Amino acid sequence: MRRIALGGAALLAAACSAQAEVGVPAPAAATPVSYQADIVPLIESQCATCHLTGEEAGGISLVGDVARDFLVGKPSQEAPAIMRVVAGNPDASYLVMKLEGTHLANGGSGGQMPFGAPPLPPEQIAKVRQWIAEGAKP
Repeated sequence: MRRIALGGAALLAAACSAQAEVGVPAPAAATPVSYQADIVPLIESQCATCHLTGEEAGGISLVGDVARDFLVGKPSQEAPAIMRVVAGNPDASYLVMKLEGTHLANGGSGGQMPFGAPPLPPEQIAKVRQWIAEGAKP
């Protein structure tokens, strides 16, 4: 049995080195997410109609540059122990929980966002997750 395992490992190593010799490029790192180019258009099209001034539900304005000030490092109104966005940690961010519908299991309340609409496509949520993981930079 040990020979089979070692043989499989040797085969895998040979295949990897053969690919390297042929010049197969390594997978490219994910392109960084831009707050202005990727996140602002998303939140303005999907969120700002209900979260315009900060006086609406959740006490949050999700318009342009103002949105980041309402999100990063700010406690959620629905679950004050959970920050809306924890820079570097999408799993601890209430914004992600609300978008993915996991907020109730984490002590939150209310409906999944966007409210009254279908959930965002996974690739859009992935952009938000990546932006937060990269530090939620402006």
